[in-house]
Amino acid sequence: MKKSLRENGLGLFFALIFLLALFGQAVTGHALYNEDQLTAGFSTVSFGEYVTSASFGVDVAENWQSEYLQFLLYIAATIWLVQKGSPESKDLNNAGTGTDKEQLTGAFATSKSPAWATVTGWRQWLFSNSLVLVMGTIFFLSWFAQSVAGVSAYNEQQIQELQAPLSWVEYVLSPEFWNRTLQNWQSEFLAVGSMVVLSIYLRQRGSPESKPVGAAHDATGTTG
Repeated sequence: MKKSLRENGLGLFFALIFLLALFGQAVTGHALYNEDQLTAGFSTVSFGEYVTSASFGVDVAENWQSEYLQFLLYIAATIWLVQKGSPESKDLNNAGTGTDKEQLTGAFATSKSPAWATVTGWRQWLFSNSLVLVMGTIFFLSWFAQSVAGVSAYNEQQIQELQAPLSWVEYVLSPEFWNRTLQNWQSEFLAVGSMVVLSIYLRQRGSPESKPVGAAHDATGTTG
């Protein structure tokens, strides 16, 4: 048990703080939602009703889609784009998808290589791009969930204010939807860009996201 916890500590740590943060968001969101309901002269809702509501769903999906978009673009961009001095970049002369020998695929696969890395054709292509494909799928589904929950929450507010509701297409094309969406996107792009550039000059001893403390500022693709 101790060995398993140690070997999976990073994943378990983030799973735990994710669940705690999600629960905290639900509790505080429920309290805020009921405050707004009372202010507007409407009845309050139970915690269960809130966490299954469009209001809670749109807030969660909105954050998820922006996070997965961040990683989707980062994974795809780092195939071809490089940044001198950053440990987040490949070597300056190593852009691209790499050779079969470098990727340990096909004839160059080892005894420990995943089964689909040892074959050729569509299975190897699918496995070779599986991370981007899955990240892209989660992003699209989260974005779609945001749009569906968002139009429901928006129309609920419209009806309360005796305003005409919108169709899904009208909502997706509306400033309301894109304002919420782009607020998240710009912060994610800033965070990733900052990580790429700041890691050129700053260090964190012991982290694989940082270069070794004594590495030169222009050392590229090295981690400590």
